[in-house]
Amino acid sequence: MNPYEITSMIIDDEFDGEEYVTTEFLQENNTFSITFKKADLEVINAWVFTDGSSLPANLSDEMIEAIRNSVKKRIGRK
Repeated sequence: MNPYEITSMIIDDEFDGEEYVTTEFLQENNTFSITFKKADLEVINAWVFTDGSSLPANLSDEMIEAIRNSVKKRIGRK
């Protein structure tokens, strides 16, 4: 069982000349969002949503890599 649950994923094709993938997920009753560059899945930003506001998220490298691997599977990359 994953320590997180992806709740949504948006692919922004050609936004500002780039393509991005934004993934929203739940972990330990918190909602997070990570945006990756679609080309190489480099992290652009990560947020945690708390009490109606968003704050920069401090996610472990292991968590980011797990989310990145889930995104790869969902967009058909190996």
